[in-house]
Amino acid sequence: MTSTDSTTSAPDAALAAVAALPARIVAAWTDHDADRFADVFAEDGTMILPGLFRKGRENIRTHMAAAFAGPYKGTRVIGSPIDARLLGDGIALLITEGGILAPGETEASGDGAVRASWLAVEQDGQWRLAAYQNSPRGND
Repeated sequence: MTSTDSTTSAPDAALAAVAALPARIVAAWTDHDADRFADVFAEDGTMILPGLFRKGRENIRTHMAAAFAGPYKGTRVIGSPIDARLLGDGIALLITEGGILAPGETEASGDGAVRASWLAVEQDGQWRLAAYQNSPRGND
């Protein structure tokens, strides 16, 4: 007879790892670390923001380095999962709500408040972003 002490199923563990992606982005943003930010993405990952499309980890890294030195300097970002589901083996969809906070702000508002979709893939035992897109949150 075989027994196990595991109380977390593989799907639950996968969803927990996917739900941790926003915290990795928040930590990288807090430190304005474009390398750590981009490393959350797959090598061929995409990032779509209003008016912006970047494909590939290096393009995302370059964009974020310039943004952290310019328009995002001094900002913070927040994001919390509001929905997560596995779509198949090694692929998951995460929906978050959050946004960019200017210095002194405690919650996202206006165009800085967003909802985002994160398409995550498992590669070599690590979850990474294949695609990220956000849109202004609106009032609903």
